Amino acid sequence: MRAPLAARLRPRTLDEVVGQDHLVGPGRPLRELIEADRLSSVILWGPPGTGKTTLARVVALTTAKAFEELSAVTAGVKDVRAVIERAR
Repeated sequence: MRAPLAARLRPRTLDEVVGQDHLVGPGRPLRELIEADRLSSVILWGPPGTGKTTLARVVALTTAKAFEELSAVTAGVKDVRAVIERAR
């Protein structure tokens, strides 16, 4: 089964991300941290469809950091604790 069109077209690199140039454009703060693999904890917050998941996945593909995808919509306290425990 093929992935949905949105999943197939989702950006996979910072250069493919459209918008937020003030953060992820060449030479900008967030991009510099991501490319240098110096990004620490990040919480992405905003309304649906603004690119939070896309940016998180780009960070996961770009850096060597451990990455846990967790949705506040479906995750509970137990899930958050499990992620924290794995990080230790």
